[in-house]
Amino acid sequence: MRWAGFAVGIFIVLGTAGSLLKTLVVPRGLTSRLAVFVGRRLTLKSFLFVANRFGSYEMKDRILAISAPASLLTLLSAWLILFFIGFALLLWPFVPGPFSVALRESGSSMLTLGFAGTAQTGATSIHFIAAATGLVVVALQIAYLPTLYGAFNRREVLVTMLQSRAGSPAWGPELLVRAQMVTLMDSLPDLYGEWERWAAEVAESHTTYPALVWFRSPHPLRSWVIGLLAVMDSAALYLALSPSRAPVEARLCLRMGFTALRDIAGAVHIAYDPDPFPDEEIALTYEEYADGVRKLQEAGFVMERTPEEAWQDFRGWRVNYESLCYALADATVAVPGPWSGPRRHLPDMAILPQRPANRRPNDPEATAEPKAERFGWRA
Repeated sequence: MRWAGFAVGIFIVLGTAGSLLKTLVVPRGLTSRLAVFVGRRLTLKSFLFVANRFGSYEMKDRILAISAPASLLTLLSAWLILFFIGFALLLWPFVPGPFSVALRESGSSMLTLGFAGTAQTGATSIHFIAAATGLVVVALQIAYLPTLYGAFNRREVLVTMLQSRAGSPAWGPELLVRAQMVTLMDSLPDLYGEWERWAAEVAESHTTYPALVWFRSPHPLRSWVIGLLAVMDSAALYLALSPSRAPVEARLCLRMGFTALRDIAGAVHIAYDPDPFPDEEIALTYEEYADGVRKLQEAGFVMERTPEEAWQDFRGWRVNYESLCYALADATVAVPGPWSGPRRHLPDMAILPQRPANRRPNDPEATAEPKAERFGWRA
């Protein structure tokens, strides 16, 4: 019985060590079954169960914001507990007395307390390995967190900056409308260039550390998925409606954007079509598209094509990234902005971006629109 436990202990220790290496050490989009179970199936679903008990999106977002950090702590606890049990099973044949004695020595060794031990060669060797393992697990997690939060902060910079350009939540037509209204069309090439580099960095960081996918933005109405979707929609609209005026950076941003989405979807095991045809159907209806184009026309956006002529090209661009964005937005319970698809956990809920009032000194119409209750939240 003790030696059968020894064999099980080897399996537990090696399996847990493999999960640790895949999650924290190997710089590639590898995920262990343990990390997926603890992070997505256990922790995230538990928080979703609690969040679904509330009706307002703000309260749901506040609860879900804790889920990703909680999953990291839960995963660390799972590693330590599995190592604790595994080393206890390894020690069991070498220690006198019941299994509780082996558990006591395993905990003493892993936490480097040294208050319990058996003076035998086999047991002493396992004590040293257990002590080194406990230190390595905690040290790797401590080193992992600054890297993780550094990548998170870099991701959120452009997402936050997008609020003044595309509204909150971000929306592709709104980005072009505001650029046209305040004569910022010449700045769009730089914007698309920045988001091309952003997409490349997010693809690298979120495939290396898939836990970042579930980290929510500090503001309830911001989301990295919705921000990228808005920028890509604006680029696709620009290329479809005014192909000769659209900057080449818009095309590069689109290409890098849906490449990043495919890499991230593969890392978190979301199925997708790697080579869709440009004439395939998309979920966005023509009526929704026409409503967005109408806002561009009202703002004075120069169009070389009619909305009907541009629809085929716009659909040909959007088919490359729409299903990916919708799946990631649903999985992360992102803010339900326009053109971002349905949410299973936010049924019949939609939030439209609100444009700030154009108030000027000594303007009698400056007070015509009531003040917002809070910045960036009027929905």
